[in-house]
Amino acid sequence: MTGNASKIPLNGQELGHDFVKKSNETEGICELIFDFLDEGLEFHSSECSLDSSISYSSGEIINEEDDENVNNSEENKAFWASQGELLQTTLCRTTSFESRVRKATKEALNELKSTGINCSCKKMVADSCRKCTQKEISQRLRNAGYNCSICKSKWKSSPEMPSGEHTYMEVMQSQSSKKGEIMKVIIELNFRGEFEMARANEEYNDLVKKLPEVYVGKIERLRNLIKILCCASKKCMKEKKMHMAPWRKHKYMQAKYIGTPEMKPEPFFPAVNNLQRLVARPRAYSMLTFDLLDSLPPPPRGLYSTAIKVV
Repeated sequence: MTGNASKIPLNGQELGHDFVKKSNETEGICELIFDFLDEGLEFHSSECSLDSSISYSSGEIINEEDDENVNNSEENKAFWASQGELLQTTLCRTTSFESRVRKATKEALNELKSTGINCSCKKMVADSCRKCTQKEISQRLRNAGYNCSICKSKWKSSPEMPSGEHTYMEVMQSQSSKKGEIMKVIIELNFRGEFEMARANEEYNDLVKKLPEVYVGKIERLRNLIKILCCASKKCMKEKKMHMAPWRKHKYMQAKYIGTPEMKPEPFFPAVNNLQRLVARPRAYSMLTFDLLDSLPPPPRGLYSTAIKVV
């Protein structure tokens, strides 16, 4: 205690020099000691109250963040559930014409898998390139009676998306519907692969797995599917805190499939039930021809040369 008391008068002289002169030395020392203790207690008590208030307020912030995380997780679940329902509903809708084209396309693909494609292109994908595969399928669909052609869409670069081009097949309905509209059916051989992403979350991957590998359907239905999937990819990139590539955006995908196509005309072959009809047959002559020749008057003299008998 003496060691502590010996240091206090020095501080007392610095802070309360006038007070020490008016009082006795012993009283001044005692008063200064309690003054310092009281000030110290008040200071520490204020620090404790400040710390307690900070810890309490931080606890409130943590609870609010937990509530926000719970709300965000519920919103995310509701979003992915709604996207899955919209996707399934859109894929289930179809028309009789779409079903016929889809069946013919499936048969053409199975035939190509069994027979193979003689592809001489440098760029090979699997057993054949995309270009040769589209030509073979388009030709088979035309032989089956469908007005199928290969379309190529091109678009220029802009601040929102880069330039590019894409090829796909399109089947035009030969007869207009009751509303007077001609249906267009789009055939995309790698539809699921167009939306696959390497670092996607589980919810997005489950959504992409529901897509058919080969899309055959109306152009309006394709537009709805693109909107659903692009919205889902944007949500996925936001949750992963990653930058969304420009070729994943909605405008780019719309330009890829719903751009202005450049039709490549190909010879159209009508549907033939029996292939033997295409085989050339000997020319048939009518007996009426010979009857007419017999009834005709003889030709004038000198028109034909006289036959000479060789001895």
